[in-house]
Amino acid sequence: MDHLLDICGLRIETRRGGGKAMLLDKVDLSVKKGQSFGIVGESGCGKSITANALMQLLPYPLRVSDGTARYQSLNGEKELLSLPAEEIRGLRGREIAMIFQEPMTSLDPIFTVEYQMFEALSFHNKRIGKREMHERALEMLRSVKIPRPEQTLRSYPHLISGGQLQRVMIAMAMLNNPRLLIADEPTTALDVTIQAQILELMNGLKAANGTSIIMITHDLGVIAETCEEVAVFYAGQVVEQAPAAELFHNTAHPYTEGLLRAVTSLDGDRADMGRSTSQSEAEAPHQNELYTIPGMVPPGGEWSSGCRFRDRCDRAAPRCAEALPALCEIAPGHLCRCFRTGEEVEAR
Repeated sequence: MDHLLDICGLRIETRRGGGKAMLLDKVDLSVKKGQSFGIVGESGCGKSITANALMQLLPYPLRVSDGTARYQSLNGEKELLSLPAEEIRGLRGREIAMIFQEPMTSLDPIFTVEYQMFEALSFHNKRIGKREMHERALEMLRSVKIPRPEQTLRSYPHLISGGQLQRVMIAMAMLNNPRLLIADEPTTALDVTIQAQILELMNGLKAANGTSIIMITHDLGVIAETCEEVAVFYAGQVVEQAPAAELFHNTAHPYTEGLLRAVTSLDGDRADMGRSTSQSEAEAPHQNELYTIPGMVPPGGEWSSGCRFRDRCDRAAPRCAEALPALCEIAPGHLCRCFRTGEEVEAR
């Protein structure tokens, strides 16, 4: 089987008031072996909770209400969403690793980096000795290009800079050579120089180890640098999915177009990649203005009927208020959820 992970019909809900609210609605994703798969969208679209669901780390009262996530483990196919607690703990950190958004809050402040790396190693390698763990930890810190790795090992998290902490988190995630690495906003709050180094590092580790990567971000520049396939999330759904080059150059969904128009080049001009050539110049903002998509992502479960993006879309039609468009294939490998590109209605 070419796919390492197949997610089908994933739904996540939470308790709200006296009822329930849907936060993620019928998401289907497939990640191939050795592939970098990007998930992009604004905050509140369902990106991070998708990753947490795969690791069985959803905070209460969130829960998976439907769907499957079939993972091709070294020991056969595993259903991640219903795997017993002991089995999922055996996979976490060994076959599936995760880099969280905030490294400072992901590491325990009262223990050294060495102690925490040793803990990650010994949990999955019961017979490994302390000397071997020390050498392995040093090797990984060197592989992520941390200067003075011996000093870093002896340091506490609060004594290390944000960029170096992110490198430590990547080193810890790669300690056991995982087959799948989930990176949740790995470059958040880093300056552009450190961000570029982190992305180059992750690409290098992927090439060296054949690791599949799920890159979760709101930054299309990060997606362009790292990913081969991209899924765009909006209001708990996938609204567009395609190979990265296809998504940037033949953008189909109005939301993806808006995200691309909001990307600016270094000299302040708007980046036009992915913008439909049929749009008139009158529709474009002045080149010195930063484009923003009007409105905000609706809160989870408070979605209006019809297309969930219609209140923010400048091309919404009456039909958009009447029915939810289905996610349809508009070109080989290119999916889009919009009545402008397909006529099918989502079955509820």
